[in-house]
Amino acid sequence: MKSYLKFSGTFCLLCIYGLLATAGPGKPAKRLKVMTYNIHHGNPPAKAGVIDLQAIADVIKSQSPDLVALQELDVLTQRGGQVDQVKKLAELTGMYSFFSKGIDFEGGEYGVAILSRFKINRTERFLLPSQEGVKAEQRSLAIVNVTLPNGKSMDFACTHLDLKNEHRMLQVTEINKILGERKTEVILAGDLNLTSDTPAMGILETRFSRSCTENCAPTIPEVNPTKEIDFILLKKGSSMKVSDHQVLQNIIASDHLPVVATYILP
Repeated sequence: MKSYLKFSGTFCLLCIYGLLATAGPGKPAKRLKVMTYNIHHGNPPAKAGVIDLQAIADVIKSQSPDLVALQELDVLTQRGGQVDQVKKLAELTGMYSFFSKGIDFEGGEYGVAILSRFKINRTERFLLPSQEGVKAEQRSLAIVNVTLPNGKSMDFACTHLDLKNEHRMLQVTEINKILGERKTEVILAGDLNLTSDTPAMGILETRFSRSCTENCAPTIPEVNPTKEIDFILLKKGSSMKVSDHQVLQNIIASDHLPVVATYILP
């Protein structure tokens, strides 16, 4: 009987200790890791005509992100060897995917995409506006809805804005209109073709907060980078907090460097 009571007491203490260890103040916070990467249609700039999707997939897998915003992807184009780059990268990384076409190109399509470790609940595609009378390449906004590890719903959006300011100003205004009033958590990521001190970024920042605001590393070109034009932004009012922001260095699979941000989930 004494040995039984001794065992029972020890067992109960272990149970209590286990509960405290998993539910107490010291419990590790859940985190969300996000990446944005302009992949230059899988072509390393130093290798003209070469498409190396494995190199892109290796960069992604090295970070084990939960969500990835990708820009400049070819789907069944001649330049890309009639390969569906979105589908291929999803296979190589073991993630779910969604593609949003910008334009028709060389017998296929060209645009942006999202990879997700989480099952995708819903997808949306919006065409972004351009200034009437000024030549422009059609740009789009891709959005996926996922359920985060804390049970909350999130809309994750990817875009690639125009090179010309007159188009970008209209496009960021439209993005704010589409995403700004959503009740879900919202992260926007992509190649915005602008720097943090431009008026267009000022418009975005009425609704969003950048993952880095001071001493932020540049993202282009891939060798000796000089400008930061790739961003990850969280919709204001979120209870999520940035715990880490980094621009991956010495990555030559594309003409951009990947950006990775980690958020602590409430």
